[in-house]
Amino acid sequence: MKNGHVESHIQDNGTAIIEFGHPLSNSLPGAILHKLADTIKKMGEHKKCKVILLKSAGERAFCAGASFDELVAISDLDEGKLFFSGFAKVINACRLCPVLIVARIQGKAVGGGVGIAASADYSFATKHAAVKLSELAVGIGPFVVGPAVERKIGLSAMSELAIDATQWRSAEWAQNKGLYSHVSESIEKMDEEIEILLEKLTHSNPEAMSALKKVFWSGTEDWETLLVERAEISGRLVLSDFTRNAIQAFKKK
Repeated sequence: MKNGHVESHIQDNGTAIIEFGHPLSNSLPGAILHKLADTIKKMGEHKKCKVILLKSAGERAFCAGASFDELVAISDLDEGKLFFSGFAKVINACRLCPVLIVARIQGKAVGGGVGIAASADYSFATKHAAVKLSELAVGIGPFVVGPAVERKIGLSAMSELAIDATQWRSAEWAQNKGLYSHVSESIEKMDEEIEILLEKLTHSNPEAMSALKKVFWSGTEDWETLLVERAEISGRLVLSDFTRNAIQAFKKK
């Protein structure tokens, strides 16, 4: 677990379980981002896979977003673009995956974690799963995850998160805005609800679900290039003195 992990397996009923994890609140270094995207693609194409459950390790934070250690180590625009393209790759993998993706959000989601929740087709959460787009607070901005979040909750709510970058919004807020489909009082109750839906989906028509997914994601056909262009914006900003100083100050808190 020192450098994080991405693990996957397919259950007998056709549910593919994908779990990512990192000791720093399930943050997302570049290696995990790229492996996560590749795993989503691989599982979605597996002939036995009927539905994907995307989850993170542990019972606390769902995902702390970008790895600050990697952010401060970026030395040029190419490195910056490559790092933020990892988030683009995960979002596009979810978008293009032919099977439905259900997300399990057990705790707080920050930045890229909010983007992952927004990229799932159906998200379960607990009441502890508050959300925050903290990018502006460290001198960047939610450029790559922004389209995914906006698609789910609308421009007004996404702007609220992006502008007031230090303020947490509750899981109830996220559900009311459409980011979460279902919010439970506890992890145990959430897992019960997840199992009920997964059981239904594994017995649903695969062709119908795949066709529905294409409908859900209509209008996003340009994301293959759009998100990479957004990654370049973030990659440029992360090189600024303002952002480097802001990240270092944030790490010391």
